[in-house]
Amino acid sequence: MATLAEIFQDSFQINQITSELIASAIIFSVIAIIGWLAYYAFGRYFSSWTGKTKSTIDDDIFHNIRNVTVLLIIVSGLYYTLTSLSFIQPYSDLVYRGFMIVGIILAAFTVTRISNVFADWYIKRNSKNGNGNNHILFMLKKIVQLTVYILALLAIILWVFNVQDLSGLVVGLGVGGIAIAFALQNTLSDVFSAFSIYFDRPFEIGDFIVVGNNSGTVTSIGVKSTRIKLLQGEELVLSNKELATAQVRNFRKLQKRRITFTIGVTYDTPLDKLKRIPEIIKKIIESVELAELFKVNFTEFGDYSLKFMVIYHVKVADYGSYLDTQQAINYAIKEAFEKEGINIAFPTQTIYVSKNE
Repeated sequence: MATLAEIFQDSFQINQITSELIASAIIFSVIAIIGWLAYYAFGRYFSSWTGKTKSTIDDDIFHNIRNVTVLLIIVSGLYYTLTSLSFIQPYSDLVYRGFMIVGIILAAFTVTRISNVFADWYIKRNSKNGNGNNHILFMLKKIVQLTVYILALLAIILWVFNVQDLSGLVVGLGVGGIAIAFALQNTLSDVFSAFSIYFDRPFEIGDFIVVGNNSGTVTSIGVKSTRIKLLQGEELVLSNKELATAQVRNFRKLQKRRITFTIGVTYDTPLDKLKRIPEIIKKIIESVELAELFKVNFTEFGDYSLKFMVIYHVKVADYGSYLDTQQAINYAIKEAFEKEGINIAFPTQTIYVSKNE
């Protein structure tokens, strides 16, 4: 730089400052062109290379680091040209600190962008619904970003300003953290429970679950609460802390549903028809596509009826399919019993009165 400035000064008979400015402008222009060429190379060659892979994660990473890489080249060139100017030399330490701060911030920004790419990739790969856990994903990104920028701040304090004794800062942060933790303990408990639900996966969005006396489909897993669409139609909002400690029955992994029901016929039903009832019900259940019979037995002399226990399996876990299957079986049993002249019992009492003369 000094040689180039001297050449301009000798050739054009200009003062030193002007020659240094001209030389610095030329060199900075060259560095800017190099940055533009790097940007062009990224866009032309590297993007075509990443486009050939099956995964999209490399495309997202490339897209996020391309602009930052070019910016770092330009910032480095600007630092080099400024520090070469003679009138900047008295302030060289201040310029160095400023550019170090810019470099650390750019590095932290790059790390957070790449971490966001990996978080998006993870949620898409592990969730049935790519937009299902947006609240948790948002919080995860923010926590990572906060951690990275705190580390960047510490790096600036240690490396740029050469602060060696951090005991006061650590004590202040510790006291402040304890105060905040006490003030937000319920909220923080829900937040940590949300992460526990997200990573442990006792249930996911779209699962049918039973919590206490409530049953429904999970529609949203938020930072503080989870929302469930109940069978009655209303929405139930439960805190994540409550869900993390509750007993949850999840029907997601249910391969088939075991169904048990009883049907009673009147006491005046002839024995030959009683013996035919198991075969009638067996044929009905075998004719229903999603039903698989296990057992049909005459089990009890009830107060009002002769009771048959029916056990079968629905081949799918969906609750709606179970309801449709049970309805089809009920219709078919009613129709078959009417054809056979078999009366389904209902709660009645027959009182026999003896007249004594």
